[in-house]
Amino acid sequence: MNSTEGPMSGTGEHEDDKEPRWLDEQEKAAWTGLISLVLLLPGKLESPLRQEHGLTLFEYLVLSHLSEAPRRKLRMGELAFLASGSLSRLSNVIKRCEQRGWVVRTPDPADGRYTLAELTAAGFDLVRLAAPTHLRAVRGTVLDSLNTTDQKALARIAQKLRIVPDDFG
Repeated sequence: MNSTEGPMSGTGEHEDDKEPRWLDEQEKAAWTGLISLVLLLPGKLESPLRQEHGLTLFEYLVLSHLSEAPRRKLRMGELAFLASGSLSRLSNVIKRCEQRGWVVRTPDPADGRYTLAELTAAGFDLVRLAAPTHLRAVRGTVLDSLNTTDQKALARIAQKLRIVPDDFG
């Protein structure tokens, strides 16, 4: 690495070499763009939900996924995956949602080892109220700035990068 190269830019070494394979300018721009999206976008989407409905983005995603599920019920593990959270994080959020009357938990009658989360009528009403707020944030922050080609590219990239547990679905 010379004095003009940062720790992530560089030489193009191969993975089997002892030196790291530093990022070239295109790779660095792609990585910087991605990490900025990952770190900054959730806050921009959460802010209107917090202000207007007192919801975090994660809470909204959990309730929204339940609202779209058959009979408004999902196994906790599946819900954690859909909302991109751990089971322990989901359990804490579901507990708060239960206390607010938005969700109930029950054992899965098909297999008692699993727990189902079910959206209540009050939870469904909240999702209906919060959905337009979330939609405005999604459109204003992301989609309205992208043309059709950009949207297709973003969807294709997201599909390529998605990490799905082996036992999901």
